[in-house]
Amino acid sequence: MTIEPRPAPFEETPVDPQEGSERTPLLPVRHPNQDLFICDVLDAIPKDDMASMEHPVFSLSTKPDNRMRRYEHNGSVIEIIPSGKGLATIHDKDVLIYCISQLIAKMNQGEEPNRTVRLQAYDMLCATNRQTSGEGYRLLADALTRLRGTTIRTNIKTGGVEETRIFGLIEEARVTRKTFDGRMLDLEITLSDWVYRSVISKNVLTLHRDYFRLRKPFERRMYELARKHCGMQDEWRIGLELLQKKCGSSSPLRVFRALVKKVCEHDADHGHIPDYAVSMEDDVVLFRKRSALKPLPDPEAIDDAPYIDPETMHDAKTAAPGYDVYALYEEWVAWWRDMGQPDLKSPGGAFVGFCKKRHERKPLR
Repeated sequence: MTIEPRPAPFEETPVDPQEGSERTPLLPVRHPNQDLFICDVLDAIPKDDMASMEHPVFSLSTKPDNRMRRYEHNGSVIEIIPSGKGLATIHDKDVLIYCISQLIAKMNQGEEPNRTVRLQAYDMLCATNRQTSGEGYRLLADALTRLRGTTIRTNIKTGGVEETRIFGLIEEARVTRKTFDGRMLDLEITLSDWVYRSVISKNVLTLHRDYFRLRKPFERRMYELARKHCGMQDEWRIGLELLQKKCGSSSPLRVFRALVKKVCEHDADHGHIPDYAVSMEDDVVLFRKRSALKPLPDPEAIDDAPYIDPETMHDAKTAAPGYDVYALYEEWVAWWRDMGQPDLKSPGGAFVGFCKKRHERKPLR
């Protein structure tokens, strides 16, 4: 990987002055009484595209990052070229995650997807746990500018197609309605064809909602790498140098090693990284699932109970945090039988909806 000199450092997200002086590993839940991912269909589960989870597209700096970067791995070449506003950051990526999540939710309900996503700015800020003050809207406008201005040149495959293309992360962002004081209300965001192709081919993975509460950009990157590579395994190991490459870090290895060690120590004390515990020994980083997924019973062995695939089970865990989703599955199947075993257009969507309703009636956390 070739990176321009004088790299921007990894830095922690600035403290929100409204949150006091104490710093915890996770940001507070800023909107506890808001429906997450407000949508005119079943609440959207956070989804991220696998191509950008695999490759270091987004800057981990909290200061303007004007580096031009080139990354090569296993035949994939990607160059990230900043605009005058700098590279898009991993916090800017929240906008893409929200758009992808909305599209996947609508597709799961049988609607035709569209590259242009219409949304309300306030809903997006709440769903991604961002500030809704005037500063929050200003930061959102800056994020849209960086997403539009950052240029990608790549041969990465998306949707089974490999090609070399030059594009932005979003094609266009348009404010269609403002408040009297100029804040954006309604937005239209047109995704790049590269991102859109990942959506329609469903090359996406579920994220834990606490992803949006992680303070440090580096921890967000580590989480999405673990989510991408761990899959259904109980653990995933990666060498320190390869992890550094995948994170897009240009720090000396000793500095990167100290950074990873600090994250591991912090996680051992607080257990704050969603889904995975992280540790390091002899320059090998180990990610372990906090609770290994138990395989569902063979659907043929329990009559004709609806089958729920592992990815949907992960959605269910996100919809009902704290619950044993396998116990909920058995309860849901019993309810389905009591109802006369009706035909289900989308068993997965029905089960996630069941889990969501249970969480709303009796939240465990």
